[in-house]
Amino acid sequence: MRAPCTATQLVDDNRVRVTRFDFAPGAETGWHRHSMDYVITAVTDCHMLLEDPDGSTRQVLVPAGTAYRRAEGVEHNVINNGDQVMSFVEVELK
Repeated sequence: MRAPCTATQLVDDNRVRVTRFDFAPGAETGWHRHSMDYVITAVTDCHMLLEDPDGSTRQVLVPAGTAYRRAEGVEHNVINNGDQVMSFVEVELK
């Protein structure tokens, strides 16, 4: 079993929910399904191991300062696959 990441809620109003996620090496979010469209902005280089519901895994590098968006419905487990602390900010669109 992996250690959980730390989720710190920064904003939660009628338009957005903003959460900062910090992962020690090897830490994970745990399985979750996104109920809203969202945008991720990397604070550090993020060496992610993504586990998908079909059992497949993907290694992804999200460089510090870059962002990506995904639609509601994404289901996965996110793991810090690097040897340094990994941090990103997630903005969920309500």
